[in-house]
Amino acid sequence: MKDWWQINFPQGRQNLIISDANGYPVKIAYGEKGTGKPLILLHGLGSWSYNWRHSINPLSQYFRVICFDAKGYGFSEKPTSRREENGHQIIELERIINALCDQPPVIVAESLGALVSLALAAKNPQLIGRLVVMNAPIFTTKLPHWAMGLLAQTPLEIIHTIDFLRLAYWFSPIVREVMAAERRKVLFNPEILTDEDIYWITYPFIEIPGTLVKVAEELQIAAQEIENLQANKPNMLTQIQNNLSAIECPTLILWGDQDSWFPASHGKKLHQHLPNSQFKLIENCYHDASTGANEIVNKEILKFLKNTNFS
Repeated sequence: MKDWWQINFPQGRQNLIISDANGYPVKIAYGEKGTGKPLILLHGLGSWSYNWRHSINPLSQYFRVICFDAKGYGFSEKPTSRREENGHQIIELERIINALCDQPPVIVAESLGALVSLALAAKNPQLIGRLVVMNAPIFTTKLPHWAMGLLAQTPLEIIHTIDFLRLAYWFSPIVREVMAAERRKVLFNPEILTDEDIYWITYPFIEIPGTLVKVAEELQIAAQEIENLQANKPNMLTQIQNNLSAIECPTLILWGDQDSWFPASHGKKLHQHLPNSQFKLIENCYHDASTGANEIVNKEILKFLKNTNFS
């Protein structure tokens, strides 16, 4: 299989060293294509830059498109010897923007990436020029999938052992089959998922040690956040919700009308909380809008940026 980064980015996969939320140097994998104002594509939990495969070329005709794998995901470094702190992705996104962008970029983000982007936009309103969020877990009250709950409840010592023994690699046909079946469930038309898609979606879990550990760690953080929310204890979800009015940049909210993970009513509620936002419901779309409705997503992003004079 040809190197995905080399195919999609003129300079292939590049590496950026930033200081992470704990102050340690960490290597971030990224690629960029196009010229002009910066536009960052930010993936969700358990995913990586590959999820934006249908948006890189169309958007790079007008912008300098940057895809990066968040720490612990895809091809970025996975420091499994230390635990992550809640909110680390917000700090690290800010540092990546400062390192790669000479002006406030457009942030296009889905799922967990959208939540992180909303948090950063409220914390530092001047850092982001325009914001596009899709299917964000901003008002969620539970982990949306049984496998997420299972990983969140499994002691990390067990996950470390599974990773150390490379069980995902040795049982790769089963891993690919299970992950492909689950990924198809978040697509309105599951037939669009190709064998090549399955290969690359599962690649980090099978080929790159530490991926499963870091995803499980993030899920445990998310599960604790939701538990604190339900118990009325201090939690970051409530903080982000309470700070939404501080977001100043024009924001486009895209939402799949049949998203079973985070219902469209959450998108409408988010729109009500953001004074400078637009809301667009995508018909015949499940949770994975960047794949399942990529043509509409790209069209709406470009229309939004043109109408808000960011071009």
